[in-house]
Amino acid sequence: MAAMASSSTFFSSFIFLVLCLTATAKRTYIVHMKHQDKPLSFETHHDWYSSSLQSLSATPAESLLYSYNTAFNGFAASLDPEQAEALSKSDSVLGVYEDTVYNLHTTRTPQFLGLDSEFGLWEGHNTQQLEQASRDVIIGVLDTGVWPESKSFDDSGLPEIPSKWRGECESAPDFNPKLCNKKLIGARSFSKGYHMAAGGGGISKKPKEMESPRDKDGHGTHTASTAAGSHVGNASLLGYASGTARGMATHARVATYKVCWETGCFGSDILAGMDRAIQDGVDVLSLSLGGGSAPYYRDTIAIGAFTAIEKGIFVSCSAGNSGPTKASLANVAPWIMTVGAGTLDRDFPAYAVLGNKVRYNGVSLYSGQGMGKNPVGLFYSKDSSSSNLCLTGSLDPALVRGKVVICDRGTNARVEKGAVVRDAGGVGMILANTEVSGEELVADSHLLPAVAVGRKVGDLIREYARSDPNPTAALVFGGTVLDVKPSPVVAAFSSRGPNMVTPQILKPDVIGPGVNILAGWSEAIGPTGLAKDTRKTQFNIMSGTSMSCPHISGLAALIKAAHPEWSPSAIKSALMTTAYTQDNTNSSLRDAADGSLSNPWAHGAGHVDPQRALSPGLVYDISTEEYITFLCSLGYTIDHVMTIVKRPNITCSRNFKDPGELNYPSFSVLFGDKRVVRYTRELTNVGPAMSVYNVAVKGPSTVGISVRPKTLTFRTVGEKKRYTVTFVAKRGTSPMAKPEFGSIVWGNARSQVKSPVSFSWTELSD
Repeated sequence: MAAMASSSTFFSSFIFLVLCLTATAKRTYIVHMKHQDKPLSFETHHDWYSSSLQSLSATPAESLLYSYNTAFNGFAASLDPEQAEALSKSDSVLGVYEDTVYNLHTTRTPQFLGLDSEFGLWEGHNTQQLEQASRDVIIGVLDTGVWPESKSFDDSGLPEIPSKWRGECESAPDFNPKLCNKKLIGARSFSKGYHMAAGGGGISKKPKEMESPRDKDGHGTHTASTAAGSHVGNASLLGYASGTARGMATHARVATYKVCWETGCFGSDILAGMDRAIQDGVDVLSLSLGGGSAPYYRDTIAIGAFTAIEKGIFVSCSAGNSGPTKASLANVAPWIMTVGAGTLDRDFPAYAVLGNKVRYNGVSLYSGQGMGKNPVGLFYSKDSSSSNLCLTGSLDPALVRGKVVICDRGTNARVEKGAVVRDAGGVGMILANTEVSGEELVADSHLLPAVAVGRKVGDLIREYARSDPNPTAALVFGGTVLDVKPSPVVAAFSSRGPNMVTPQILKPDVIGPGVNILAGWSEAIGPTGLAKDTRKTQFNIMSGTSMSCPHISGLAALIKAAHPEWSPSAIKSALMTTAYTQDNTNSSLRDAADGSLSNPWAHGAGHVDPQRALSPGLVYDISTEEYITFLCSLGYTIDHVMTIVKRPNITCSRNFKDPGELNYPSFSVLFGDKRVVRYTRELTNVGPAMSVYNVAVKGPSTVGISVRPKTLTFRTVGEKKRYTVTFVAKRGTSPMAKPEFGSIVWGNARSQVKSPVSFSWTELSD
C-alpha cells in the first residue's frame, strides 16, 4: 500500500499539467519504466501505465499507444514535450525517448547458394529430414506486410501449424484472415506510431493508409518470400529471370508483422511488432530496415533483439544501403546478424550503341516494345544539374522530344528519371553513374527503353554527347544471362564498417545475395513502385541489403531445423566461420564500387555458404550473461544497461577491460595508445569427438600475431576449449596507418573455422 500511495502521490502532483496544457503538437514517446516498481494495487503493467498517464492527459486511453510486455519494459504514448518532461522526473521512469523513424533497406539465388533440391545429401543431413524438420521453424518478418494471394505462400504438402504457435491473422477491410494458411500462419499490423505522425499530432486523424496486414508496397512480400517462399514454377518479372522462384527455407512457416508505412517504420511500431512476434513464438526474426547508428539503449531494434536472443530467437537485420561510404552501417549490435549485400552470377545485359559505332555495355529490366535498331538523337543537358539528373519538370520537351536522354544517377529514384524523360517526350534513357555510385549496376524495370551504365562508360557517353555536333544512340536489350564472372562481388551500395558504436566488434558479419533478386510481389503496385506504373506482376526483381537479410534469415531457419539445440550465437558463428572470401574465378572478393579488392569492413566474414554452415566443426557461443558483461564494458549507466537487458538486479559487477573480449567469431583490433592487444576466445566442438584443430594466422607485416595453444584437441562433442591470441603493433608503425586485415583459421582435414581480423591504429571518429 505504501508503494501505491507514493506512486499515486507522485502522479497526482502532475494534475497541474492538465490545467496548463498548451496547443503544442503531440508526439510519440517511448517510456522506459522500472518493471519491478509496479504497485500491487495494479493487476497489470498496462493498468499501471494507464494510471501514470491519467494525471497528464484528459484522454489517457487515447494517449497510451502500446504497452510492451516482452521486448521492452514500458509503453509508447502520445504526449506533448512538457508532459514527456514531467513524466521523465518520476522515480519509476528510467527514460523517455522520442519515437525514431527507421527506413526500409531497399531466382537464381538458391542454386547459386547450393540449395537446389537435387543436391542430395548435405553432409550428415538427409535433405528430406531437413525439409521435415524445417516445417517446425517459424520466421517472423517485420516489414510492409504481405500479399497473401502470392503463390510463394502456397501451403501444398505442409502439415498442421506447429502447436507452439500463438499468433494469428488479423482481419481488416481488405484482409480476410482465411487468406492465411499452413505456410503464411500469421499476419498482423502495428500502426499507432505511424498514425500519430500522419495525424500531425492528433490521434483521432485517420492516416491515409488503411490499417491492415496487406502489403501495398511490395517490399514485405518480397522479403518474406525470399526467406521462406514455396517453390513457384515459371516465375519471372515480365519475362526476365525466368525459372522456379523459391525461398531459402521452402518448408518453414512465415508470420508477417506490418510495421512500415508510407512515411517509414516508426520505432514504437517496430517495438510493438517485435514484442508480439516474441510472444507469438517465432524462431527467427527478419528485419530489412534500420536507421543510423546510435548507442544500443537508444536503438529500438537492438533493444527488441536482445530479448529475442535471450529467448533463443535468431535475429537477422540488413546492414543498410549507404555504401561505399565508410562507417555507414546500421544494426551493429553484436547479438544481431548484420547482413551486407553481394551480386549473383546472373545479369540482365543491355547496350547503348552510339552514332560513332561504339557499343557500351549496361543493364536493364525494360520489358516493353524496344526502340528498333535505328539510332535517334541523343540529348545531355550542358547547363543545369537538375536536368542532368532528370528531376521532375527539369527537361524541356522541345529539346528532348523523340530523343534518348542521358540522366546522371543520384538525388531522385532511378525509375523516376525514366518517367520524367517519358513525360517530356523522350523515347529512351541512358542512366549514367557518377563518382558516388561508381561501377555498380542495378537493373530496373523501367517505364521506357533504358540502359544503366557505370561511371567510366557514363563519362565516355557524356563526352560523346557533348563533343559530337549530331550525337545519336540506339538501345538494345539482351534478356537474362547466367554464370556471370566474377561473382559474387560486394555491392557498392552495401553499407561499410568500421562499427562506430563499438569499434571493437567487426561489422558487417557476412554478405548474402542482394542485387537483382527475384521474389514475390504485391499486385497493389507496379514493379517500379511509381504511382504512374500501371503494370501488374506477381514477382519483382529488387536490390538492397533488404534482399540479402531474408536470405540469411531463411538459412538460419534451416540451421535451426538441423540443430534445434543451438543458440542464436552458435547459428551466427556457423554462418560466419564457414563463409567464403573467393569468387567463382578463385580470386579474392572484389568491390563493385571501384573494382578493387574487398575487405572485412565491406564483406565481414565473407559470403555465406549454407552447406558448410550446417557442419561448421566448431562454434563461438555467447550466453546472455556474456552479452550483459559486454554491455557493462561500454561505459553505460546501470539504467542504460537495464533498458536493454530488462532485468531489475543488474549491478555490472563483472565487465571486460575491453569490449572486444566478447566471444565473437571475428576480431576488430584497435591499438589506439596500446601496442599490445590480447584476447581469449572459447570454441565449442559441434563436430565429431576426438577432433584435432591446428591454427593458421595471416596478418599485415606491421602486426605480430601469436596464438596459444597452437593445437586444440576436442575429445567429446560439446567440449569447450580456450585459446589466447596476442596482437603486437610493430614499432615504427605510424598512428595514421591505414586499416589492415588478416585472419585466424582453426582447421583440420574436415573443417576450416575462419575468423576475419581488422586492425586500426587510431580511435575511429565520425
